[in-house]
Amino acid sequence: MNTNIKELLQFSINPFPRYIQISTKFVFGHVIAILWTLLSIYISIPWVIDLSKNVTLPIAIFVISGIAFVPGYLNTFMVVSLLLDKQPKCKNEYPITDVTILIAARNEAENIKSTLSYIARQDYTGKIKVILIDNNSVDETREKAIEASEELNLDLLVLHEGRPGKFNALNCGLKEVKTEVMMTLDADTLLHESAVRYLVARIESSPKEVCAVAGSVLVRNSRKNLLAKVQEWDYFLGIASIKRMQGLYQGTLVAQGAYSLYKTNCLKEVGGWPNAIGEDIVLTWNLLKKGWKVYFEPLAVAFTEVPINLKHFARQRSRWARGMIEALKKTKPWHQPRMFTKYLTGVNLVMPFTDFVFTFVWIPGLVLAFYGYYWIVGPTTLFVIPLTLLSYQILYIYQRLIFRKLNLRIRKNKLGYVIFILFYQMLMSPISVIGYIQELTQLERVW
Repeated sequence: MNTNIKELLQFSINPFPRYIQISTKFVFGHVIAILWTLLSIYISIPWVIDLSKNVTLPIAIFVISGIAFVPGYLNTFMVVSLLLDKQPKCKNEYPITDVTILIAARNEAENIKSTLSYIARQDYTGKIKVILIDNNSVDETREKAIEASEELNLDLLVLHEGRPGKFNALNCGLKEVKTEVMMTLDADTLLHESAVRYLVARIESSPKEVCAVAGSVLVRNSRKNLLAKVQEWDYFLGIASIKRMQGLYQGTLVAQGAYSLYKTNCLKEVGGWPNAIGEDIVLTWNLLKKGWKVYFEPLAVAFTEVPINLKHFARQRSRWARGMIEALKKTKPWHQPRMFTKYLTGVNLVMPFTDFVFTFVWIPGLVLAFYGYYWIVGPTTLFVIPLTLLSYQILYIYQRLIFRKLNLRIRKNKLGYVIFILFYQMLMSPISVIGYIQELTQLERVW
């Protein structure tokens, strides 16, 4: 790469070359976010007045807060945090610590050989032991796994867990883990050849209070259809930007079960995975509640299958939203011991509010605007779009450099990107609202 371009990219990722304390970044981010919000409020005064003529002033303030002020504040804080983020280098990128990988599997006969083959290709020089927990499969998951492990020369232990539920399967496997660190991996998730190495390198380079490291999960089946193409950008930019910001403040809120690394003793101390629809969310918050920290490693990449039909997509994302409410009920943000995690978990308290307003006010307001009634969707709404684009552009630069280091290429997916920017939230918010209602009314859990 040309030296000048390289320096420009490095500057755009970290325009502040000197080390800045995390607490300073946190305060600075909020100061800028407050200033942006005050500017938005000032500019939106005519909008508030016009809307109040139809719905009263308190309702107008409530609505516009959910549409513009709160999202604008959160997006500004994230943008500033990303600009200030500087991922420290690992002390040793080639660790040799023994690792155990837990795979909870149910009816994964088609996928399991491919998953195991990517584990076998790891450039990790330490010992890798795989524990597959067969959770009442009715196909040949067990037989296919054993056959593949013999062919690939993998150290594989197959267990059976008759009780349904991923948390039961993982806890069954946890009892057999003897290594200091362990990973969880979904049976349909494929590891980049350096995935294990970078996760272990990150946790070994981190302070002793770091108990887990979440990996970067990307989409492997984005060529299937348009829904998968849109989700590719959600994982690549949306989810990655949130995790990167949370990782900066040492409180990644979800060490996802699909692909994360944990210290074994920490997992056992909190009792393993809880009986919850969002077991990985509740587990992570339980770890944070202990005063431990959870990091995010963007260089540790895995590729997962995403839903390719709307029914399965809605079921997955409503389950995620329900899991967030479940975690809030079990672990209150103000009970978190660290200031950063109090804030990060506390942000989730406003998510139902913004999703509710977006679903029941903004979307109808967009329809009204189409017919020439600009009561709800007004000029200030547009201020959120540049911030969103800026945050995604910053992440795109990060991801592009990461992909180059991993010898990966970013797929050309312009249509998916346009739809992701303009319409994805219109799909996500109503689905999230359904998940909130399911949890609040305690409807039957559906995995």
